[in-house]
Amino acid sequence: MLPHSSLLLVASLLAALPANADGIYTKKSPVLQLNQKTYGSLIANSNYTSVSAPFVVDLPNGTDRELTSIDRRVSSPRTVERFPRVFTTLTCAFARFYAPWCGHCQSLKPAYEKAAQNLNGLAKVAAVNCDEDENKPFCGQMGVQGFPTLKIVTPSKNVGKPRVEDYQGARTAKAIVDAVVDRIPNHVKRATDKDLDKWLAQNEERPKAILFTEKGTTSPMIRALAIDFLGAIDVAQVRNKESVSVKKFGVSEFPTLIVVSGEDEEPKVYEGELKKQPITEFLSKFASPNPDATGQAASPAAKPKKSKPSKPAPKPPVVPDDEDASADAEKTPEAKPAQVPIVPPIPTLATPESLESACLGPKSTTCLLALLPATSEPDAVLPSSATAALASLAEIAHKHAQRGTHLFPMYGVPEINSASQILRNALGLGGSETVEIVAINARRGWYRRYGNTEDYGLAAVEGWVDAIRLGEGAKEKLPEGIVNEPKAEEAEDPEHDEL
Repeated sequence: MLPHSSLLLVASLLAALPANADGIYTKKSPVLQLNQKTYGSLIANSNYTSVSAPFVVDLPNGTDRELTSIDRRVSSPRTVERFPRVFTTLTCAFARFYAPWCGHCQSLKPAYEKAAQNLNGLAKVAAVNCDEDENKPFCGQMGVQGFPTLKIVTPSKNVGKPRVEDYQGARTAKAIVDAVVDRIPNHVKRATDKDLDKWLAQNEERPKAILFTEKGTTSPMIRALAIDFLGAIDVAQVRNKESVSVKKFGVSEFPTLIVVSGEDEEPKVYEGELKKQPITEFLSKFASPNPDATGQAASPAAKPKKSKPSKPAPKPPVVPDDEDASADAEKTPEAKPAQVPIVPPIPTLATPESLESACLGPKSTTCLLALLPATSEPDAVLPSSATAALASLAEIAHKHAQRGTHLFPMYGVPEINSASQILRNALGLGGSETVEIVAINARRGWYRRYGNTEDYGLAAVEGWVDAIRLGEGAKEKLPEGIVNEPKAEEAEDPEHDEL
């Protein structure tokens, strides 16, 4: 199965209330209603969506979004979890869990429907009634414990092992759209005068689509088109400053889209509107798009057959918008089949006082700090290096918690914590635009910095953490003034550090 451009997951857990998805979203809503069966046929088994999640949004064709810019902003991901089932799509997904009796969820409906409209052609937005008996085991796999819970599914380098992270951004249409748009995979070749001919010579039997543009970035729509025709038409983007290539194809206006379909054929110039649906129709003359790239909306889910009554499930707690709906990770979902472990995010130390209490007191043993970079706005996206570092640390902490093995605590320290910059300066770390991981043992007066700033993946970070656990590697002496000295009248306890 082939991947799709982007994927938005939305899950609705309707606990103890005999309502269905239509109670919030009507048949005319841009938000699709699915049950477990239609989810399997329309989403899980499609070429674009194959993921174990209750509410799904996949990326079809038909968008009216132009080739040019879309603003990007997404909150920093916090919770990372993994699905056991095969996930073949190479796109991202956004999942929403809600209940119709939840006031916060009701207030989110207008923004969510607007997001679905704006993502037309880039994502399907759907909902599943998890109160139905046949859907309960399916929905139980998601481990939802409060409302509203929003999740983003992104592909990893390992096919079949997507990552699911809690979305903590603004509950607005723009923020939701940006979260999906920013994660659309890019299969568009950025060609230059030096390598365009070489690219054209590859897979000669395959048509080539070339977008000549003044833009330096690759738009979400051209990325979506590249995925719709992945394996059928190769797609490249050439800047207007590549004068040799521009002259070769006689391009005088930007943007211009052409298709090269054979050595003996003249390039075909697209002369229609710069919108996804007509461009898809144009490209379809040269090769068929991948299955499920037609953008046909699914009909509302058929009402499932009534099954034998079961005991009503207790209502999950309703949590405010600014709280992590999956924070109470110790509770086990009522539905037991195929339990999916939830990887909690590492705690955050937002104030100097909390940082001192946790790690910089005179009796503090080893702890690990992820000093996060500054962002332009409170809900702006963190750099990929920071999100990768947080995800890796969360995974490591969760692994040791599951095994019951002792591991020093790990914390995220946002840039708004004034002590973060003090630490950076005192320890000679990078500026506030970078993420820094550092282990500190205030009691013994040493620290150790994570030095592989090119790789914040799980394997690299875990290797560094294991070295600290085993007492391996060089440690630096903590500068004076970092740790508050103990009061004279207090006797220091004998050391019982884990290292």
